[in-house]
Amino acid sequence: MTQAPAIPKASRRRHDREIVALAVPAFGALVAEPLFVMADSAIVGHLGTAQLAGLGVASALLTTAVSVFVFLAYATTAAVARRVGANDLRAAIRQGMDGIWLALLIGAAVIAVVLPLAPGIVDLFGASATAAPYATTYLRISALGIPAMLAVLAATGVLRGLQNTRTPLYVAIGGFIANAALNAVLVYGAGLGIAGSAWGTVIAQCGMAAVYLWVVVRGARRHGASLRPDLAGIRASAQAGVPLLVRTLSLRAILMIATAMAARLGDADIAAHQIVLSLWSLLAFALDAIAIAGQAIIGRYLGADDAPGARAACRRMVQWGIATGVVLGLLVVATRPLFLPLFTSDAGVKDVALPALLVVALSQPICGIVFVLDGVLMGAGDGPYLAWAMVVTLAVFTPVALLVPTLGGGLTAIWAAMTLMMTVRMVTLWLRARSGRWIVTGATR
Repeated sequence: MTQAPAIPKASRRRHDREIVALAVPAFGALVAEPLFVMADSAIVGHLGTAQLAGLGVASALLTTAVSVFVFLAYATTAAVARRVGANDLRAAIRQGMDGIWLALLIGAAVIAVVLPLAPGIVDLFGASATAAPYATTYLRISALGIPAMLAVLAATGVLRGLQNTRTPLYVAIGGFIANAALNAVLVYGAGLGIAGSAWGTVIAQCGMAAVYLWVVVRGARRHGASLRPDLAGIRASAQAGVPLLVRTLSLRAILMIATAMAARLGDADIAAHQIVLSLWSLLAFALDAIAIAGQAIIGRYLGADDAPGARAACRRMVQWGIATGVVLGLLVVATRPLFLPLFTSDAGVKDVALPALLVVALSQPICGIVFVLDGVLMGAGDGPYLAWAMVVTLAVFTPVALLVPTLGGGLTAIWAAMTLMMTVRMVTLWLRARSGRWIVTGATR
């Protein structure tokens, strides 16, 4: 970051209160999301192995499809927060409505692709002959809920931009409870099997979207914002999202390459990799919560033409990221022997996972900086730079990861390559933060 005087103690406290107020509820909402899949798995798992395998394939496809469009939340948060900083709530909500309309249009397009092509998509991902029919059934029904899922992403971005992360937490908790109850009733009570699980998820997601839309529509009426689709606004939202889509696809490619290389090492390595990746993802939720706070806070400061405030908030959030990373790393080191038995009793898998977990622990302070600066630059609307930086990171990571099966080092080497990836991200983001070029003030970038 550009050089700035030390943050006064009163300002640090104010930043700390803002970060905690936004990050803690955001963390709860983030953790609630994967619980949907866990609840489905727990209920469907009692139907049989083929049904659970089918759910595994279909849910992985759905999760990937939805996560690719996470820019609907990120871009909307930044744009709305700028308008809030400029004290123009009417325009902020109008901006959010453009993001929601874009989400609904993308959702309709995804349905049009998935419904007729579901069997082929399932076969492409290697589902067995016994699991494929269940995967196809679940995928086709659940696809009907994709517009609601994407609308939830966009509406979450609206509320985050409005500095409100509590409502998304409450909606996520309510959605999880409704999803679990509906799954149990429809799968066993109504005897619908895996189709009941899919319908339960669709109904829960539509319910969540309805709550979000009610909140946004109420705010729009209060501030006189139009609810009608605006083609220019929708187009602007899509253009802002394209660089973040490139960033997300590059990150997904990195994770897929790491998993593919682990699979080449053998069954014990890929099993251990899944355990380590699960923990890494959980730790990422904690750090991403600070990043979400960063998106909302930085966008608001820039919208209010307060460049010094944005710099000070960025510096304080980086300190939070480093401190949180250190704490998480120490927790991983301390709980490694207790964590692994929760997932496996295989001594071979444990032996492979233990050193990889140590690498993950050591990398957490780096991850803390990366997630925070990623959130800061998103809040600043600096999407093109984020896209470029992630493409560079992918280019550095790929040859290193591909050499692991040849040069040796096993799973620990793969996670060392993952740490290299995060280090490259840290360097590129840090250079941008120091340059100050991300600081563009005003209601729009």
